[in-house]
Amino acid sequence: MNQGTRVRVYVADDHPVFRDGVVLALKRRPEFEVVGDAEDGRTALQAIRDLVPDVAVLDVNMPGLDGHAVLRAVQRDGLATRVVMLSATVLPPEAREALAAGALAYLSKEATRDAICDAVAAAARGDRLQDDVAEPEWQRPLLSPRELEVLRLTAGGQSAPSIGRELHLSPETVKTHLKNVYEKLGVSDRAAAVAEGMRRGLVE
Repeated sequence: MNQGTRVRVYVADDHPVFRDGVVLALKRRPEFEVVGDAEDGRTALQAIRDLVPDVAVLDVNMPGLDGHAVLRAVQRDGLATRVVMLSATVLPPEAREALAAGALAYLSKEATRDAICDAVAAAARGDRLQDDVAEPEWQRPLLSPRELEVLRLTAGGQSAPSIGRELHLSPETVKTHLKNVYEKLGVSDRAAAVAEGMRRGLVE
């Protein structure tokens, strides 16, 4: 970015209301120029290649290509664009992956518009800005040791009574642990819990 010029920003998010809100917040600050926006990762990546904005604000979950894939492509292509990631749920593995891959910030969508704008400004300077809310969460495991144990045994095909016998718990207690696992992983059944656990690296 040249000194004295506005920061050129591109925004990609598949939720139109949220995307419009971020774009409006950026436009209200005189140091930013929004050069475009998109609702999917594939369109965003092509636009970033064509426009080479100073900063791209990317939603983690988008159709076509997700934010992580766009970030990897930006880094692989050696583009000068710096990346700020936004996620509805700040998960430690994904956050670490994005920051390790070159993102300069990984923020929750619950962050204020001012916080997002500040992250964009910091990224334009080349400064890494951590999400103050997310950092403590990284130090807390998503599942308790017992919940993780129940999930792994479930992934191994064991039933609640079988898990209860192995862990010396009642089937009702096992089911309570499973219910907590479902809620924390955002799923509604055993198969989905196992699949989500594998995606997050909680089970093999």
